[in-house]
Amino acid sequence: MNEDEKLGFINSLDFILVPKRTMLLRAGEICRFEAFIHKGCARIYYINEEGVDVTLFFVEEGGWLSDMVSFYDKKPSTFFIETLEDTEMYGFCFESKEKLLAEMPKFERIFLHLILQNLAGIQLRLVKMITDSAADQYLEFLKLYPSITLRIPQYLIASYLGVTPAFLSVIKRKLSKRKVGAHYL
Repeated sequence: MNEDEKLGFINSLDFILVPKRTMLLRAGEICRFEAFIHKGCARIYYINEEGVDVTLFFVEEGGWLSDMVSFYDKKPSTFFIETLEDTEMYGFCFESKEKLLAEMPKFERIFLHLILQNLAGIQLRLVKMITDSAADQYLEFLKLYPSITLRIPQYLIASYLGVTPAFLSVIKRKLSKRKVGAHYL
């Protein structure tokens, strides 16, 4: 990017400081933002038919946060987005993003690359959920989110893995006895 493009991109973003435990989006609402997390952590989750909270993703520093289907199609979301820490974000609304893309088409390719990276991550997570044991999924989680275990409660990690907090404790105990991933436990 040249300096004008960098300045145009920066000017299209709004700085947003969000306190810990803020609901940025609730199921049934239309997602009106796309944001880059500069500092902090958030999660995307849904509530299943049994009323159980299921974490789909955590988004940390350097990640983009949104419900893309709701944002682009202007349809009610099925997800909740919540900050887990005080979070500093740079974001824009749909209109600001469309204006940026119209004025600087180069960004369309950049955003396409980001979307494809996210799609690849979603596909990998789906395959691992189907094929891997809970212990293997936990080890993969530790690789994907190496610093998050110290930042969030264990019940949220259990929610991400689709297990109970008690079962997560069993997994961690077994792995620590085998010294697998012990520096994370």
